[in-house]
Amino acid sequence: MEKTKKKENWGTQIGVILAVAGCAIGLGNFLRFPGQAALYGGGAFLIPYFFAFLILAIPLSWAEWSLGRYGGRHGFNSVPGIYRVAGKRRAWAYIGAMGVFVPLVISMYYVYIQAWCLAYALQYLTGILGSCGLQNLSLFGETSSGMHLGSSEAYAQFFASFVGMNEDAYIFKSGIFTPLLICVAGCFFLNYYLIYRGIAKGIEVFCKLAMPLLLICSVIILIRVVTLGNPTGIPGQSFLNGLAFMWNPSRPDATIGETLSNPEAWLAATSQIFFSVSLGFGLIVTYASYVRDKDDIALSSLTAVSGNEFCEVVLGGMMIIPPAVMFLGLSGLTPETLQSSFAMGFIALPNVFEQMPAGQIFGFLFFFLLFLAAVTSAISMSQPAVALLEEGLEFSRKQSVLLVAGICALGTFLVCYFSANATVLDTFDFWIGNMSLFVLSLCQTILIGWFWGEEKMMKELDRGSAIRVPRWIGWFLKYISTPYLILILILWCWYNMGSRVQMIYQNGIVLMAILFLLVGFSFFMLVTYLAEKRWIRAEKQYRRQIYTNRQGR
Repeated sequence: MEKTKKKENWGTQIGVILAVAGCAIGLGNFLRFPGQAALYGGGAFLIPYFFAFLILAIPLSWAEWSLGRYGGRHGFNSVPGIYRVAGKRRAWAYIGAMGVFVPLVISMYYVYIQAWCLAYALQYLTGILGSCGLQNLSLFGETSSGMHLGSSEAYAQFFASFVGMNEDAYIFKSGIFTPLLICVAGCFFLNYYLIYRGIAKGIEVFCKLAMPLLLICSVIILIRVVTLGNPTGIPGQSFLNGLAFMWNPSRPDATIGETLSNPEAWLAATSQIFFSVSLGFGLIVTYASYVRDKDDIALSSLTAVSGNEFCEVVLGGMMIIPPAVMFLGLSGLTPETLQSSFAMGFIALPNVFEQMPAGQIFGFLFFFLLFLAAVTSAISMSQPAVALLEEGLEFSRKQSVLLVAGICALGTFLVCYFSANATVLDTFDFWIGNMSLFVLSLCQTILIGWFWGEEKMMKELDRGSAIRVPRWIGWFLKYISTPYLILILILWCWYNMGSRVQMIYQNGIVLMAILFLLVGFSFFMLVTYLAEKRWIRAEKQYRRQIYTNRQGR
């Protein structure tokens, strides 16, 4: 299909870098990475983590940027359209539908987690959860700002109660004006208002404001952590001990071989890379399709990936893991604080802030930081679906955003209502945030390396490039990254698939969530089918126009 005029472009080069960094820098950096690193031995975990970063994050990021702009230059901003024009086969459009549905489902529960972050930030700043009389005051013991629960068990109890993990529909029982529901509604409105404003006026403008604020909050907290010394006076619980736990793979209390010989550690490290760099989500492909023809994407990609790793390892890891060791000790990092991606932040860290001088201020900064990170990630996750409706069905921006918001609202309601043991959230996260993400990433790597071709990829990377990308990156993508992804997917399924499939038959709520996912994916497959028919008509019309023009000569 001949190149057509794109609806939108990024306003500035720094804007697209910050937006892509914003879609990558999220809760995975500040909650998931510290929890995974602590669970798998601290410094030992960084070995498979950096290995996955080198062979996946850098080459796949370059590949996604080049694929996205190539599709944009040919008139496509949606993942199905981009896959179709790159793969030269219509079947790739239907595979690309996964690149629309996967991030949208993740955004459904990201809104809920955003609300947790916002509510905690407000509690540290104002004490609103207790003072407004809309929350169980006995969990607090007082209504002043901050959180003063006294023990890890109390924080765990409050967190489970607040987010409704003890029973379904818990957050609806006090009416529609409970603090968490108000925060969910506010976050949902903010996300879709920014998406409605568009690429340049909404997403880019917010990321230009949010990313510097996020960085400032992170640096302030990190400086405070570094200057704490040994606040408890307990031997072995100083900042240096926390630093050693995070960076030293061969500590006296750790056996590096146990981590490196554990397939689950390699699976966790690879999965973390996908989350932290937003690989395989369809987000970078969509964002890159709005980049201008002559803008640099090689250096922009490397900058965004490097900035994400800095925020994750240096800021996220160092401002969370060392203070957890300092105040709780290694013995305090129990399975309850490590097995959940969110527990490290919502259970362990509030206990740290309570013991830390000026902990109320730093608690607010931390959860406000998480809120900003969650928003910048979530707004990117709905854009692929909006782009497909705009270009595939010729919907207006308003119509597309309203339809996507309606679908997302239904999924978010299911996550909020069936909150006991986070059943729906966990189901969405496993089958979409893990399983489907791996499959989509593998398909995209095969598309780029074996169908679109390394020659076209390198040509696209060289267009307007400020740096020269190594010529062997295409070969590396085909023969190293692709086999590694296949191996990881096989191992991952071997260790996880059986128990998860069994849960579908044993739990009615899980079955209901799976049916919702199947219906939702079928809808976007239908949209892709209708878009494909329109694209075929446009191509035929274009060929007839060329024939007519030639005959007229």
